[in-house]
Amino acid sequence: MGIIKLTNIRTFSYHGCLEEEAKIGSNYRVDLTIKTNLKPSSQTDELTDTVDYVDLNRIVTEEMAIRAKLLEHVAKRIIDRILNELFMVTQVKVEVTKLNPPIGGDVEGVTIIMKKKR
Repeated sequence: MGIIKLTNIRTFSYHGCLEEEAKIGSNYRVDLTIKTNLKPSSQTDELTDTVDYVDLNRIVTEEMAIRAKLLEHVAKRIIDRILNELFMVTQVKVEVTKLNPPIGGDVEGVTIIMKKKR
């Protein structure tokens, strides 16, 4: 088993429960960790024998572009798509961070962490 990590995927999205968040948007960071068998690709040196991180990034950015009220909902959608589309993935962990959230204080970010095994 092995791990592939994508860190600090940056998006500008429109998530949140407030109407203002739907209009003005906010900056987000997504960190993604997947588990898969890296032995075949380490021996063959072929992209077809591993999980392409271009596909992982595409799924994250597409799901982040779809508005949701809660980060938990976005994280679940990302996890579900990865497990449904990329059959070599055995486990997914996603961290979705809303940077500078509008919560009335000096807070750098709020992060939701979710994971799921196949």
